[in-house]
Amino acid sequence: QVQPVESGGGLVQPGGSLRLSCSPSGFFFSRYDMAWYRQAPGKQRELVASISSDDSTKYVESVKGRFRIFRHNAAHTVYLQMNNLKPEDTAVYYCTRLMSGQPDSWGQGTQVTVSS
Repeated sequence: QVQPVESGGGLVQPGGSLRLSCSPSGFFFSRYDMAWYRQAPGKQRELVASISSDDSTKYVESVKGRFRIFRHNAAHTVYLQMNNLKPEDTAVYYCTRLMSGQPDSWGQGTQVTVSS
């Protein structure tokens, strides 16, 4: 079974940066679209960014210009570079493989807290 493993979260002040990493195993990584989701307390999980197997990217409007998703296929890793973080970015962040545009499985996630 595909098991994503996310890392890189933490506590950061508003305006700061973090880079999240995810290195899932159990499938031919370069052939699949990947995505980052997040879930804030009391809210539904939302799609933050996705990257296709040919490196086409999409972002939710609220993070455009601040976040960047990219992948390193040789390392089986997908990243989320987050800049100019805001308190509303506070959430647990999850990476997942996309199967027909839908999330495949969930890991434990990594907590991102933006606070002064």
